[in-house]
Formats: sequence, C-alpha cells, structure tokens
Amino acid sequence: QVQFVESGGGLVQPGGSLRLSCAINESIFTFYAMGWDRQAPGKQREQVAFITNGGTPNYVDSVKGRFTISRDTDKNTQYLQMNNLKPEDTAVYYCRTYGTYTYWGHGTQITVTA
Repeated sequence: QVQFVESGGGLVQPGGSLRLSCAINESIFTFYAMGWDRQAPGKQREQVAFITNGGTPNYVDSVKGRFTISRDTDKNTQYLQMNNLKPEDTAVYYCRTYGTYTYWGHGTQITVTA
C-alpha cells in the first residue's frame, strides 16, 4: 500500500502562489508517472498535471503556463508549483500514481479567494 504525505495547501488571494509537496513511501520509479488531480465542489475530479518516469511534464490546458510539476527522485517526492492562482483553481488537490494500480493521497485543500 502506497502511503502519501501531502502538504502545502491553504488559502491564497487571486494571483498568488502555492507549492504542493507529496512524498511517498517507495521509489517513484515504481510507477509509470506521478501527478496531481483536483476536484472542485460539485465537479468531477480532473487530472491537472503529471510527470512521466522519464521526467516529461504534462498539463491540462487550464493550468499551462501557471503550474509546474517537478520531482526529487532521491526523496521520492513530487511538487506542484502553482502561480497566478485563480478562483477556479479552488479544489481539493490529490497526489496520485500512474501504473497497473492507481493510488491517491488524502488530498489537500486549495482555496483562492479575495
């Protein structure tokens, strides 16, 4: 069972920045990719970004140019740097793995409001 330690959520004003962190208890190379999903109130969960085993990042169009996914392979940790945050980014953000089985962390709340 993969265990996640997520941190970095919070309340921020529009235009602000936050960085999410997600550490797991095994090598990130166990999985095809690591990423972040989010779920806003009343909406379906959506994929926000993921980074492949080879280090290639991918983003949903709505966050391109604003969010950056990265990782520290020595620490088995991934990050999501979120800049120029907008109210529509408000959601619970979930760290996840990609592979034969998908695992999600417990999630961390991001609220963007004036």
